[in-house]
Amino acid sequence: QVQLVESGGGLVQAGGSLRLSCAASGRTFISYSMGWFRQAPGKEREFVAAISRSGGDTNYTDSVKGRFTISRGNAKNTMYLQMNNLRPEDTAVYCCAAGGTYPFGPYGYWGRGTQVTVSS
Repeated sequence: QVQLVESGGGLVQAGGSLRLSCAASGRTFISYSMGWFRQAPGKEREFVAAISRSGGDTNYTDSVKGRFTISRGNAKNTMYLQMNNLRPEDTAVYCCAAGGTYPFGPYGYWGRGTQVTVSS
């Protein structure tokens, strides 16, 4: 069993930055590939980024390439999503996921999410 808790969301102006964190507890963190997904109001959940178990491979959806960076600190059991040059269309609830097929899943474990709001 793995428990995931996200943090770092908030309200930011367009062009600003946020760093999301996903803290994992339970089974061995390093055993899992992990990912970030987001869901905007009235829209389906979409893939944002994923990172392999070792951290050596990453994958991003096209709309965030060059702006977002996914990373993981296996010693700290934490995954991160650095988001730069944020746009209003990035507004969503961001959830982290673990225990799935890299990069798109399906994933077996999910956090509850953290709200990111980007104002224009």
